[in-house]
Amino acid sequence: MADTPITDDLWNDFHRVVNMSSRELREWLATAESGQNTDALPDQAGSERSRQILEILDKRRTDLTEKDVALIGEVVEEITAERGNDAEPEAGDTAWRHHLMSLGHDPLKPSGGVHS
Repeated sequence: MADTPITDDLWNDFHRVVNMSSRELREWLATAESGQNTDALPDQAGSERSRQILEILDKRRTDLTEKDVALIGEVVEEITAERGNDAEPEAGDTAWRHHLMSLGHDPLKPSGGVHS
Protein backbone atom coordinates (compact mmCIF):
# COMPACT_ATOMS: atom_id res chain seq x y z
CA MET A 1 0.00 0.00 0.00
CA ALA A 2 1.15 3.55 -0.64
CA ASP A 3 2.70 5.56 2.17
CA THR A 4 -0.03 8.12 1.56
CA PRO A 5 -3.13 6.62 -0.04
CA ILE A 6 -4.28 8.47 -3.12
CA THR A 7 -7.93 9.49 -3.31
CA ASP A 8 -10.13 8.17 -6.08
CA ASP A 9 -10.69 11.74 -7.30
CA LEU A 10 -6.97 12.51 -7.57
CA TRP A 11 -6.22 9.17 -9.24
CA ASN A 12 -9.01 9.72 -11.78
CA ASP A 13 -8.03 13.36 -12.37
CA PHE A 14 -4.42 12.32 -13.04
CA HIS A 15 -5.50 9.80 -15.64
CA ARG A 16 -7.91 12.31 -17.15
CA VAL A 17 -5.32 15.07 -17.65
CA VAL A 18 -2.32 12.83 -18.41
CA ASN A 19 -3.60 11.63 -21.75
CA MET A 20 -0.34 10.17 -23.07
CA SER A 21 0.54 6.54 -22.44
CA SER A 22 3.86 5.70 -20.84
CA ARG A 23 5.10 4.58 -24.27
CA GLU A 24 4.05 7.86 -25.89
CA LEU A 25 5.69 9.92 -23.12
CA ARG A 26 8.89 7.83 -23.27
CA GLU A 27 9.07 8.30 -27.05
CA TRP A 28 8.36 12.04 -26.74
CA LEU A 29 11.13 12.55 -24.17
CA ALA A 30 13.61 10.92 -26.55
CA THR A 31 12.88 13.40 -29.37
CA ALA A 32 14.90 16.52 -30.06
CA GLU A 33 11.65 18.53 -29.90
CA SER A 34 11.28 17.77 -26.20
CA GLY A 35 14.52 19.71 -25.73
CA GLN A 36 15.49 17.86 -22.56
CA ASN A 37 18.43 15.47 -22.27
CA THR A 38 17.64 13.81 -25.59
CA ASP A 39 21.23 12.59 -25.95
CA ALA A 40 20.98 10.67 -22.69
CA LEU A 41 20.33 6.95 -22.41
CA PRO A 42 16.67 6.15 -23.13
CA ASP A 43 15.81 5.77 -19.44
CA GLN A 44 17.48 9.12 -18.69
CA ALA A 45 15.84 11.22 -21.44
CA GLY A 46 13.80 14.21 -20.34
CA SER A 47 13.79 16.22 -17.14
CA GLU A 48 13.80 14.53 -13.75
CA ARG A 49 10.15 15.55 -13.28
CA SER A 50 9.15 14.07 -16.65
CA ARG A 51 10.92 10.81 -15.79
CA GLN A 52 9.08 10.72 -12.44
CA ILE A 53 5.75 11.12 -14.24
CA LEU A 54 6.77 8.29 -16.54
CA GLU A 55 7.59 6.10 -13.53
CA ILE A 56 4.17 6.86 -12.02
CA LEU A 57 2.46 5.83 -15.26
CA ASP A 58 4.27 2.50 -15.05
CA LYS A 59 3.22 1.88 -11.42
CA ARG A 60 0.17 0.28 -9.93
CA ARG A 61 -1.91 2.52 -7.72
CA THR A 62 -1.01 0.47 -4.65
CA ASP A 63 2.72 0.99 -5.31
CA LEU A 64 2.64 4.79 -5.19
CA THR A 65 4.79 6.56 -2.63
CA GLU A 66 4.07 9.76 -0.74
CA LYS A 67 6.38 11.56 -3.19
CA ASP A 68 4.43 10.10 -6.15
CA VAL A 69 1.10 11.27 -4.72
CA ALA A 70 2.48 14.79 -4.17
CA LEU A 71 3.74 14.93 -7.77
CA ILE A 72 0.42 13.64 -9.08
CA GLY A 73 -1.32 16.52 -7.29
CA GLU A 74 1.14 19.05 -8.75
CA VAL A 75 0.75 17.67 -12.28
CA VAL A 76 -3.06 17.68 -12.10
CA GLU A 77 -3.02 21.25 -10.78
CA GLU A 78 -0.56 22.50 -13.40
CA ILE A 79 -2.26 20.88 -16.40
CA THR A 80 -5.72 21.93 -15.19
CA ALA A 81 -4.50 25.52 -14.72
CA GLU A 82 -3.16 25.51 -18.29
CA ARG A 83 -6.07 23.67 -19.90
CA GLY A 84 -9.17 23.97 -17.70
CA ASN A 85 -11.38 21.09 -16.65
CA ASP A 86 -13.00 20.19 -19.97
CA ALA A 87 -10.19 20.95 -22.41
CA GLU A 88 -10.93 20.48 -26.08
CA PRO A 89 -8.03 19.53 -28.35
CA GLU A 90 -6.01 22.68 -29.15
CA ALA A 91 -2.68 23.25 -30.86
CA GLY A 92 -1.55 26.38 -29.02
CA ASP A 93 2.01 27.54 -29.60
CA THR A 94 4.84 25.06 -29.90
CA ALA A 95 6.58 25.83 -26.58
CA TRP A 96 3.29 25.55 -24.66
CA ARG A 97 2.42 22.22 -26.29
CA HIS A 98 5.90 20.81 -25.72
CA HIS A 99 5.83 21.85 -22.04
CA LEU A 100 2.49 20.09 -21.53
CA MET A 101 3.69 17.02 -23.40
CA SER A 102 6.64 16.79 -21.01
CA LEU A 103 4.01 16.49 -18.25
CA GLY A 104 2.24 13.69 -20.14
CA HIS A 105 -0.52 15.85 -21.63
CA ASP A 106 -0.81 16.26 -25.38
CA PRO A 107 -3.19 19.19 -25.98
CA LEU A 108 -3.98 17.85 -29.45
CA LYS A 109 -5.48 14.68 -27.96
CA PRO A 110 -8.77 14.49 -26.11
CA SER A 111 -8.41 14.09 -22.36
CA GLY A 112 -8.89 10.54 -21.21
CA GLY A 113 -9.86 8.72 -18.06
CA VAL A 114 -12.75 9.32 -15.70
CA HIS A 115 -13.81 12.83 -14.76
CA SER A 116 -15.33 13.16 -11.30
